[in-house]
Amino acid sequence: MASAAGNESVTGRIDSSGRLIEADAMLSDLQLEAGSSVGDRLALPQLAAVARLARKLGVGIARPAVVAARDHDLELWVRAEPEGDDVVITIESWRRRPPQGPRLEIAARSEDVLPSPKGEWATDAELRITILSPDLANILGASVGEAIGQPLTKWLRLVEGDDGAMPLLTAVAARSGFSGQLASGRNGPGQRLVLSGSPVAGADGLFDGFRGRAAAENVARPEAANEAGNAGMSIDPALDHALRSPLARIIEAADGIADRADGPLRSDYATYAGDISAAARHLLSVIRAMVDQPPEGDVAVDLSPLVDEAIGMVQSKAEPRSVEIHRQGLVSLPAAGEPRAIVQILVNLLGNAVRHSPDGSRVTVILDSSGDYASVTVADQGSGIDAADQERIFGKFERIGEGGGDAGLGLAIARRLANSMAGDVTLVSMPGDGARFTLSLPSA
Repeated sequence: MASAAGNESVTGRIDSSGRLIEADAMLSDLQLEAGSSVGDRLALPQLAAVARLARKLGVGIARPAVVAARDHDLELWVRAEPEGDDVVITIESWRRRPPQGPRLEIAARSEDVLPSPKGEWATDAELRITILSPDLANILGASVGEAIGQPLTKWLRLVEGDDGAMPLLTAVAARSGFSGQLASGRNGPGQRLVLSGSPVAGADGLFDGFRGRAAAENVARPEAANEAGNAGMSIDPALDHALRSPLARIIEAADGIADRADGPLRSDYATYAGDISAAARHLLSVIRAMVDQPPEGDVAVDLSPLVDEAIGMVQSKAEPRSVEIHRQGLVSLPAAGEPRAIVQILVNLLGNAVRHSPDGSRVTVILDSSGDYASVTVADQGSGIDAADQERIFGKFERIGEGGGDAGLGLAIARRLANSMAGDVTLVSMPGDGARFTLSLPSA
């Protein structure tokens, strides 16, 4: 098996049926540990997904991936190149690490659609820390590794409110949510924090700890999007917390199935579990976009690989209805923006286009540049949108026509995120002639 870290390339070849027909020793060992063998379907869903996307797009792509081996995880950098009817997959580097705990924390890494949340913490029923965001650990003067498993009060000194109460302790007794708990770091610079949290239930339905947020005492942080800073994108804080916990469990369970944590599993079932996990992560990112502050830290990005990533995420919706997603235009398109927010916008636009496309039709993704802006246009062959409805659908809880999906939130969130990056999402459509949604961002 692989060493703790490696830089020697490991290659394999996947045929048009998804079978791993050639593999170097490391990849062969991973295939065997997943309950399959060389000559059978690739049993590692993370690698199979990269290969499928490369085959679908007809271009080479590279992605990070995390693969669960028998007693450890491997962080990989994977490249897939179409070669005739096959796809050659190359593991260019890898790093061995101990098995991770909650899979939601893996989902929150850069390879997925979720932005890394700030000020996030969680505890078990004994108030031992189970999740701590890096920024909060820095405020507490600790590393994430040394804080996990330790009592929350080892790192935080709880402060009484003006009425002498401590909301966190009251919430522990009542197994209820709380807000307004003042605290200060015991080892950090002494910055005062305000904690809020909601109870988490275990598999048996009993109290299993808290999950919440921490914000600097002097920084106004909206508890919900209907407060200042997120006008027009409202969701109740209690509903926010109620939704996040079951979604986290769905992600954890689906990733466990996809990684075959409980033993060998048919490759197609593992792939289905990966699709469930990706869908749940995207829904969680929608909820966070409604509640959290707009993304910060715009950087120079190439929109092309972000488009490829978004296409890969909606393929599972398009394929059952034979909707083809085709990209055209520029091969590379520099822009200024926040990568995770851009992917979320593109997933929303593509998902909307697929949902309203007739069976057997095509969705076209066009990458273009004009003046000071870079643009990605998603065009479908649906029934189009009446002029009177074209602005209304960007409001929250608005949708045109039939069909489920995003409860009418996707376009509202897409425009809000684009505006936060000095861009916009616009629509051009005529009834009977499909719709063209365009994401415009400043050129880098």
